[in-house]
Amino acid sequence: MNAVPGDNAPGGAAAEDAAPVNVAPGGAAPGGAMHPGDGTRVVHAGVPEPVPGTPFLPSPMFAAPYHLDPVAGPQEGVDGYGRSDNPTYRGLERAIGELEGGECVAFASGMAAITAVLLATLRGGDAVVLPSDGYFLTRAFAAEHLPGRGIEVRTMPTAGPYPAFDGVRLLLLETPSNPGLDVCDVAELAARAHAAGGLVAVDNTTPTPLGQRPLDLGADFSVASGTKALTGHSDMLLGYVCARDPELVAMIRTWRARTGGIPGPFEAWLAHRSLGTLDLRLARQTANAAAVAELLAGHPAVASVRWPGRPGDPAHEAAARQMRRVPGVVTFTLADKAAVDRFLAASALVFAATSFGGLHTSADRRAQWGDDVPEGLVRLSCGVEDAADLVADVRRALDAALG
Repeated sequence: MNAVPGDNAPGGAAAEDAAPVNVAPGGAAPGGAMHPGDGTRVVHAGVPEPVPGTPFLPSPMFAAPYHLDPVAGPQEGVDGYGRSDNPTYRGLERAIGELEGGECVAFASGMAAITAVLLATLRGGDAVVLPSDGYFLTRAFAAEHLPGRGIEVRTMPTAGPYPAFDGVRLLLLETPSNPGLDVCDVAELAARAHAAGGLVAVDNTTPTPLGQRPLDLGADFSVASGTKALTGHSDMLLGYVCARDPELVAMIRTWRARTGGIPGPFEAWLAHRSLGTLDLRLARQTANAAAVAELLAGHPAVASVRWPGRPGDPAHEAAARQMRRVPGVVTFTLADKAAVDRFLAASALVFAATSFGGLHTSADRRAQWGDDVPEGLVRLSCGVEDAADLVADVRRALDAALG
């Protein structure tokens, strides 16, 4: 599954912000349409037109209030207050919007983004369907806060079987699922949900917009934690929601302005800076995951292994149809907690950490957080280390896990 060029789409830039640069080393399609490759797209996404004497990426704008016209007062398109106006996070939104193919609204974290979608779209009497095997905190939030608002919460496995969507206002998908790495057919499920009158959101955290574009597959929202592979340096928190329908974008943007879950300007600047290496990072992480998955599949300490990029994986066929590239996250199962403890203690390169998508390879025993999984299930996030070094280190750690 090699990366293929994707079309740029407009982000949510304000009128006074410079338009992104159009670059097309891959050539022009009939009619002059530009189709740059992924590496070019991430380097130039959201970057303003070059002006002599200005930086490639403008410095972060730190401001709470801005000067208002003393006579006219607040004006459309003129920054007035930092909770709703900041050119730094508008630049980031423009960049992510280009990559996702929609208009982006940035948030302070992934949970701020996903809860915005849930709470802004659902009302008393509505029903929502969530993945039973997706990110556990999303389900926990829904179970704790939605029934009290009169909202019915239903769940379904990512790989099916799927219920009827009659009366469902919002279908939330996570594909590949976290941590099981199952894949569902977004286009098929979106068509079914839309036929029943519902909206569809896809958690796109694990694949990133270079791996999958949910809006192209029929989803109404693409929502993600930018904390993970999108920014990829384990040094910041970020979330976002993308949509194409102007009314849905306005609804999410209004929710953010009312509730205040905005990203800080420095975090937005860090995220935009980090996007430039996304293609390079994902390529190395995916290659490492392929090598590690093969090792895991043949090691006696491992009871099971999941990686959708591996032929024979239950999700491989669906991933090959739907995804542009498979991320560097591998899930495998050791005998028990003690085996995982031995694995982590013996490894020199694998850090024990609960996030994923960063430069460093990390591993997380998911049962410790409340996921309904075996005690020995490990989510391994491959970093950008040399593949030979990583494979050798993981092999030694697996040997130690045998006891």
